[in-house]
Amino acid sequence: MPTLRQLRDRVKSLKNTQQITRAMKMVAGAKIRRAELEMRAARPYAAAIGEMLTQLASSGGSSLSHPLLESREVKTRGILLMTADKGLAGAFNSNLVRSALSEARGDTSAKLFLVGTKGRTQLRRAPYETAVSWPLLGKPFAELAKEIAANVSEAFTSGAVDSVMLVSSRFVSTLVQRPTALPLLPIAAAGATQRDSSKNSFEFEPDVTSVLTALLPKYLEFTIFQALLETQASEFAARLIAMTNATDNAGKLIDEITLLMNKTRQASITKEILEIVGGAEALKG
Repeated sequence: MPTLRQLRDRVKSLKNTQQITRAMKMVAGAKIRRAELEMRAARPYAAAIGEMLTQLASSGGSSLSHPLLESREVKTRGILLMTADKGLAGAFNSNLVRSALSEARGDTSAKLFLVGTKGRTQLRRAPYETAVSWPLLGKPFAELAKEIAANVSEAFTSGAVDSVMLVSSRFVSTLVQRPTALPLLPIAAAGATQRDSSKNSFEFEPDVTSVLTALLPKYLEFTIFQALLETQASEFAARLIAMTNATDNAGKLIDEITLLMNKTRQASITKEILEIVGGAEALKG
């Protein structure tokens, strides 16, 4: 059984840990609000650019041609995985890595494009080649998205990979963040729901192909940008939940050990009293 001093040291250590987890909880709670606002503000634009791509597909028909639309036999998979730079967020990073490994399906020729330090760390022993990696917070998201889009586009158009799957977190709510796999390349120009081409038809100037050539790289960049925002908001939410649970669990442990400490101290006092009484009775006898 631990001594009274050991129990005091344990309570002190738990209180220090609780202060750290409470501080991290407050930081995550302060950051998540802004991250969620930025992420939700970007969603309408993402929907609008996808809608425009659908209109182009319905206007251009089978004549649409662009390197990013080229569909071919998949011999080498590319996986763009987005994780956090830091841990202490529960199973957030592990779930994303597990989803990426599931998409690789044991294909050892798959190439990884990694965003976030934790993903790179967890996959360093995986039998897959890491083509390039970036820290999640190394630069502004707009600049980072542009750089990532340029790298995956180059890998796809050069034939280094035949498809690219984006694995990132989808922010549903503060309590729910879902790992999501999205086919990124080749871009499905008519990936949205089928629509009646006689309704809401548009004319594109100078022509559909020119607009498509300008739109596709922007669509790719913004899809990646949106995924970065979703991943960041999900990370803060996961850390908020993890630190809340850690703070509550530390409080429960402190209460349990304090109760045990009080019992131990009371037992020690009772033992000393009995020894004194026993000694006094011995002197009388």
